[in-house]
Amino acid sequence: MNTVRRLPSFLWNLALLASFVFAAQMVAAQTQAINGANTSRSNPGKPVTIPLTIKIKDRQLEPETELQNIDLTVNEDGDPQTILSIRGVGTNSPITLAVLVQEDLVPSVGNEIKPLAEFITGLPKGSRVMIGYLRTGSLQVKQKFTNDLEKAAKALRPPSGFANSGPYNPYVEVIEALKKFDSQPLGRRAILLVSDGLDISRGVDSSSPTQSVDLQRAVTESQRRGVAIYGFYAPTVVAQANPLLAANAQSSLLRLSNETGGHAFFQGTGVPVSFDPFIRELDVALEKQVALTFLSTHLSKGFHRIEVRSATPGVRVTFPTGYVR
Repeated sequence: MNTVRRLPSFLWNLALLASFVFAAQMVAAQTQAINGANTSRSNPGKPVTIPLTIKIKDRQLEPETELQNIDLTVNEDGDPQTILSIRGVGTNSPITLAVLVQEDLVPSVGNEIKPLAEFITGLPKGSRVMIGYLRTGSLQVKQKFTNDLEKAAKALRPPSGFANSGPYNPYVEVIEALKKFDSQPLGRRAILLVSDGLDISRGVDSSSPTQSVDLQRAVTESQRRGVAIYGFYAPTVVAQANPLLAANAQSSLLRLSNETGGHAFFQGTGVPVSFDPFIRELDVALEKQVALTFLSTHLSKGFHRIEVRSATPGVRVTFPTGYVR
C-alpha cells in the first residue's frame, strides 16, 4: 500500500522537473533568437569599396559591356561576400586622382612635365585631380582637387632637383595626400606617385621595404580609403649613386603598388629615358580600373584580407591585399 501511494508522488516530481527543464530550454532558445535577430538587424554588414583592375585577353568584349560577362567572387578573411556594385569601367568613367611629384628628383624629370600634363587633360570628363609636391617639411599642394583638368595640368612644374628640398622619405607625405581623399566622392580613386620610393628617415635599414614604418602606414591608409597607388620610379642623386639603395627604393614602390591594387613602373635602376611608355601603360590600367563595393560581414577592427577571383577564362584581376577597418 505504501508503494502505491508513493508512485504518483514520484511521477509528479519527475513531470514537474521535466517541465522546468523544458521551460528553461524554451526561454534560452527565445533569448538566443531575439539576440540573434537584434544582432543581425543592428550589424547586418557594412559596405566596403576596393579598387580593381580587370584585364581581359578577349578583345571582342567592349569596355562598357565586358563586366556583364565576367563572373567575379570576393572573399574576405576566407569567407564569401556579397557584391553590391561595380562602377567605373570604360574610357568615360571619371576618376579622383592625386599626382604627387618628389621635389629632389634628378633634373631630367623636368622634361616629363609636359607629357604628364597631357595625360591629366586626357582624363575622362568629370575626373577630379590634385597636384602635390613631396618636399622637406610637409606636402605642398599646388592645386586642390578640381574637375578643371586644364587648371590642374597647369599646376605641374619641374621638381627643383635640390637634395636639401626633398623629404627623408616620400611616404609620410603620401599619407598626407591620402587624407585629402576623405572629402572626395567614393568611386574610382588613385594616386600617381613620381618618386624614388626611398625611405632613409631612420638610416639605411629603413630603406628596406620590410623595415620602413612609414611605408606600412601608407599602405594601411591607402587600403582604408580604397586608393590604388601607381608609382613612376625616378631616382634622386642619393639613390642613383648607390645600387643597394636603388634596389630597396624600387622594391618599396613595388610593395606600395602591389598591396594597394596599383602598379609600379621602372626602366632599369637608372633615370627613365622617357615617361611615355609608363603613361601609355597607366592609361590602359586606369581604363580597366573599377570600384567594387561588397557587403562585409566582418565588422571587427583591424586588417581584413581580400581575395577577388574570376571564373571567366582570359580574365586577370589586380586587387589590394586587403583593407583596414
